[in-house]
Amino acid sequence: MGRGNMIAKVESACLMGLDASRVLIEVSLAKGLPCFSIVGLPDAAIREAKDRVVSAVRNSGFEFPSRRVTINLSPAELKKEGAAFDLAIAVGVLLAHEAIQPKTWPRCIWLGELALDGGLQPVRGALALVKSLSQKGWTQFVIPEANAREAACLQGVSIYPFASLKEVAGWLEGSTAPRAVEKKQEWKPAAPSAAVDLCHVKGQAVAKRALEIAAAGSHNILFVGPPGTGKSMLAQTLPALMPRWSFEEALEATQVHSLSGLPEPSGILLSRPFRSPHHTVSTAALIGGGDFPAPGEISLAHRGVLFLDELPEFRRDVLEALRQPLEEGIVHVQRVRGRAVFPAEFLLIAAMNPCPCGHRGHPKKECICSPLRIRKYLSKISAPLLDRIDLHVELPVLSVEDLLTEDAGAEASEAVQRRVESVRVFQTGRFAGHPLHEAWNARLRGAELKKHCSLDAESKNLLKTAIERLGLSARAFDRIRRVARTIADFGSSPKIQAAHIAEAIQYRALDRQREFF
Repeated sequence: MGRGNMIAKVESACLMGLDASRVLIEVSLAKGLPCFSIVGLPDAAIREAKDRVVSAVRNSGFEFPSRRVTINLSPAELKKEGAAFDLAIAVGVLLAHEAIQPKTWPRCIWLGELALDGGLQPVRGALALVKSLSQKGWTQFVIPEANAREAACLQGVSIYPFASLKEVAGWLEGSTAPRAVEKKQEWKPAAPSAAVDLCHVKGQAVAKRALEIAAAGSHNILFVGPPGTGKSMLAQTLPALMPRWSFEEALEATQVHSLSGLPEPSGILLSRPFRSPHHTVSTAALIGGGDFPAPGEISLAHRGVLFLDELPEFRRDVLEALRQPLEEGIVHVQRVRGRAVFPAEFLLIAAMNPCPCGHRGHPKKECICSPLRIRKYLSKISAPLLDRIDLHVELPVLSVEDLLTEDAGAEASEAVQRRVESVRVFQTGRFAGHPLHEAWNARLRGAELKKHCSLDAESKNLLKTAIERLGLSARAFDRIRRVARTIADFGSSPKIQAAHIAEAIQYRALDRQREFF
């Protein structure tokens, strides 16, 4: 930091996706007519920082220099956005103007948006910024007090939270101390819960079994049935069936929510996210996008559940954009102003009617849809997308007896969740040493698929017959084996047996209706 030539240097950072880059803020005060300019590919929010900084400096009790003020954001070729540079710019101006005489100058990253009165406002993505930079060797961070709770979950870093620019200046001059940040010593996830308990869903034993399999192996699932068969209710039970998540999973999901400006009151998410976008959602809103790439619904559902109700009502281009994330667990977003990679490891659950009127296959109501109309309706879901959904389950219309049956004997979500937990424990030994996003049966591929999903002669013959009759693709062939592996895990069976394959084939309902696709 040099003062003879009225130049100060302060370090900040910006995000592209979940990856943070260090940005050097250079402040130059020169003789000439008073003006304030910012260079280095800033966006509109950064260019407006001059008004916030001038007001915040003056309202914090300091005189703003009547000089030619030039702010350079280095590296200049890196596109930058957001208001998180405000604090670094203001501190740089005070240092260059010698309005403060710091006794110490910590090597830290400065983050914070300034209010006009000098207060520090929270910034989006603080958790992702701190975590990414900590992996690159940075250990000290000055952040707004409102962001302290989410950053406190990280170990090995020093967090200095402040409520105002005046407090920051007092700390540098040695007159005040930053507020202490209480580190979370132990993180405990909330017990799995959902809007609907499984015991409150009438009938649908096959669908409930399919949900249990989906939760245990992280298999995508599609429910098909007339209105009123319980498709949406079943979908809403899924979060309570999934296993408790680990701290690493929660941290990943919280970073995405922090980046999207959805702070968690507890600092870190305690339960898996459940996202249910409307069928009018755009591709950018679902996948991610914007001038500067921002995460979409599939990333906000990371490590949780994405529920798409009335699946054929979504635009076809929106649905087709799901194919790559479903296969890879990540999404690449490329825009003019930058590109980013967001995590998208979610469990997809979708629901749809069998036809536009919803009554095809109904025992008492007549379907008024022509074959052409049915084909047009169902063709919105392409065969390649269907191949990426492991379980297709048809829901029958509930009988009067089903509706009048009391719930006393129905199995609750808690009991099913315990079985799912035991299956996940059984899988843990199988996937020891694997990356977190590959540690379940739905991600088996290559040599691992061949090793853990080998078939005996009876199973091969059964699967061969299914392929010939249903015209299954190679991808569907592999997905049947993965589902069968999960079914076998419920019985702690080391080998897949013919009964497991038979049950897995049963969950390919739409493969039996290829004439409509």
